[in-house]
Amino acid sequence: MSGGKSYLNGGKEGAAVQHYARFNDFTLITPTASMSAAVHGGRAKCLQRLVRLGLPVPRTVALSYDVVHRIAEGHMPDLPRLLSAFGREPLLSVRPSSMDAEWGGPGAVLNVGMCDARRDALAGTIGEEAATALYLRFVQAYAVDVLRLDPDAFAVPDASASSLAAALQTFEEETDEPFPQEAGVQLAEVLRSMARSWESTSVRLLRQARGAPADAGLGLVVQTMALGLGPGESGSGVVRGMDPATGEHTMNGRYLRQSIFRDALTGTGGPEGALYLAADQRGASLESEAPGIFAELTEFSRICRKRLREEMEIEFSVAGGTLHVLDAVRMQRSSRAAVKAVVDLAEDGIIPREEAILRIEPRALSQLLHRQVDPDARREVILKGIAASPGAATGRLVFSAMAAQTAASQGDACILLRRETTPEDIRGMHVASAIVTERGGMSSHAAVIARGLGLPCIVGAVGSRIDTRERTVTLKDGRVFREGDMVTVDGSAGVALEGAAPLLEPMLDGPFTTLLGWADKVRDIGIRANADTPDDARTAETFLAEGIGLCRTEHMFFEDARLTLMREMIFTDDSKDRAASLERLLPMQRRDFADLFHIMAGRPVCIRLFDLPLHEFLPRDREDQRALADALDLPLSDVVRRVQNMSEFNPMLGMRGVRLGITVPEIYEMQARAIFEATVQASRETGSPVVPEIMIPLVSARREVELVKTRVDAVAAAVKNESGETFEYRLGVMVETPRAALRAGEISDHAAFLSFGTNDLTQMTYGLSRDDAGRFMGAYVAEGVFPEDPFHTLDLDGVGELLLLGAERARENRPDITVSLCGEHGGDPDTIAFCRAAGFDYVSCSPFRVPVARLAAAHLALGGTPHGTPWEREDAANAAGAGAAIRRL
Repeated sequence: MSGGKSYLNGGKEGAAVQHYARFNDFTLITPTASMSAAVHGGRAKCLQRLVRLGLPVPRTVALSYDVVHRIAEGHMPDLPRLLSAFGREPLLSVRPSSMDAEWGGPGAVLNVGMCDARRDALAGTIGEEAATALYLRFVQAYAVDVLRLDPDAFAVPDASASSLAAALQTFEEETDEPFPQEAGVQLAEVLRSMARSWESTSVRLLRQARGAPADAGLGLVVQTMALGLGPGESGSGVVRGMDPATGEHTMNGRYLRQSIFRDALTGTGGPEGALYLAADQRGASLESEAPGIFAELTEFSRICRKRLREEMEIEFSVAGGTLHVLDAVRMQRSSRAAVKAVVDLAEDGIIPREEAILRIEPRALSQLLHRQVDPDARREVILKGIAASPGAATGRLVFSAMAAQTAASQGDACILLRRETTPEDIRGMHVASAIVTERGGMSSHAAVIARGLGLPCIVGAVGSRIDTRERTVTLKDGRVFREGDMVTVDGSAGVALEGAAPLLEPMLDGPFTTLLGWADKVRDIGIRANADTPDDARTAETFLAEGIGLCRTEHMFFEDARLTLMREMIFTDDSKDRAASLERLLPMQRRDFADLFHIMAGRPVCIRLFDLPLHEFLPRDREDQRALADALDLPLSDVVRRVQNMSEFNPMLGMRGVRLGITVPEIYEMQARAIFEATVQASRETGSPVVPEIMIPLVSARREVELVKTRVDAVAAAVKNESGETFEYRLGVMVETPRAALRAGEISDHAAFLSFGTNDLTQMTYGLSRDDAGRFMGAYVAEGVFPEDPFHTLDLDGVGELLLLGAERARENRPDITVSLCGEHGGDPDTIAFCRAAGFDYVSCSPFRVPVARLAAAHLALGGTPHGTPWEREDAANAAGAGAAIRRL
């Protein structure tokens, strides 16, 4: 059948179609019924699987997407025939059954069929009070949820007979009709309400925001109510075979005596109170008070895990000691529990390792690497911005690097709040628990440094006004927060919360390591880390990066003593004074490089020569300028004048990168010497040869590479002569300008590798400042100018085309050249997919993104992620098999 309108055809053909449709208005769920999640929804298909497994599921029928759509258009199925499937005087529940429960949908409606006569009959079995409460509950739900009447009109003080009478009277006053006593009338209104709710504009937009296709259908399941009310052991509950927070295998859940549906979780009803499932120290349990029922539930959980190949949450009821299974859904769980669940399923032989890899969304691993705000915690959001670095931290607000250092010295956790960060803030950033900036985007200084340090970070926190002098931040609503106030930063969500929210600790345990080990065996693209210091390299080594793909050497000089030396070298015009400064910097660089080679233990280390945006190293405030004047033994006025003379209109496009290396060649010569001397030292100490990779930044022309290569080769020859040792090294180029990408063919004459630095390449391709774009990027994305922020998600059409052109032209000239990407995009799964398809050798990303990249690369090698429940994947596999058979025919 095509759609609802086809059932309105006239004539004999139309009558035949209509008869066929009414004959197939619903499907009784049996082991052999023809059903699929694609037609009837995930809940209906799951119930059929439970029936097939022999679980005691109450009688249930399923209405397909097509039937529900016709109900929304006003064409009701054959309700007398449907009701006859449940016997005499049925009491029914109606629940939604979409393809994916995450898409939402109308709430369940219980006790359909409840009426005066049914209440009187139930009073004799479950008691007068329970029967009255059940009837009242249905009247309220029918009035408010089905007919959309005013809920305040049906608010009653208790579940007494007088309250029921009042509710029935109110219903008649509101509708001009008495409360319907016929089950068919009630069921028709319930089905119509749920179907039309799904078709409404607001609900459709909401589910589309959750990832549902625009034409997603809704199925419905109608099931006999198995009341957990009455004599003997009666109640309802949910059971899980593992802890949803930790993934540990334990019978977990709740049971509430004298209750129905999910009352055990909502706290509704239950005069005898709730029981835990398993016996422990927390209180009474089902295991201790009804061991037979607990044993049945344990077996049902085991069966579902093995046969459905998933950890399930089972909804059940007990009526007079008889257990009924009402439903089962894929258990909601933390990322930590999800990883443990799939690893355990694979190690138990229930699913293959490849499927275990594919069941974990790569981005979900970020929650395991950092602290996270407890999802059950109260959240009072005070600031919103761009989620620049994941994780969560609690601390007291500070507004300067010095205040952060003071707090750290006193053992106090602090949150560094700045308009934007500069290298002068690096000391405070290192000791802060989290960073928040008013300005900036995903590639701003604060974002890049925070990701490297593994600190939670929010940038572009618009709508707030920071006063660093008064040390306050004023919010949109006028509230003022001062230095010392306690806040929590949720870098994963891009929000700051008032007060100290409870946090969950990171978990890099055995299952995490096991899963990534399996991923490494199947992925086919290399994963390196961007690491600027030995500490960064140790983090990269912890996460098993295959080497360092980008070491930004200028970041090694943000500490106090080193920063002063760097400024001395930059400020001097005299070659002798510059040489003296470089001579003092040399041992620092050599020691850092030797540490990197030791930590990486034979894995490649790609060192980018100084890419000095001078403005980042110039002292901005009077205090720092005075300190530099003291260090250089110069008048303060000379330092101020020198800063003014060295300032550039557009420093990101000024004297930096290879331009500095050519105009002041001593700088790169010092670095080359430090690299080669560290190579000799590390090779002697480890007993195995080190082959450093030296990368020239911000190249635009072949001649730039020739000039730098000549000087680097000369330094290498000198170190070999002085040390008496031989060594190899690889010289390459960081492609950050559009011209370098376009001229990659001729540049590759002198380059063993090309590494695309997509941070600057995006900036130059778009003509956008990555630090300022955050101010308007949200509006651009909202208006559809850009599909996403190009500093967050790689622009495949523009920047991506430059990458493809550059790689192709370089390989045409030099087939053995190594091609990689080392920008912040490198940890994004979509970027990895692009690079893999383009034949790149590796990607490099921040150390804390390495696990995400490793898993994403494995997903790509395996062909993608299986979505949905096991039965949905089974349907998809069956459909794919059928499609393949058709293609073969």
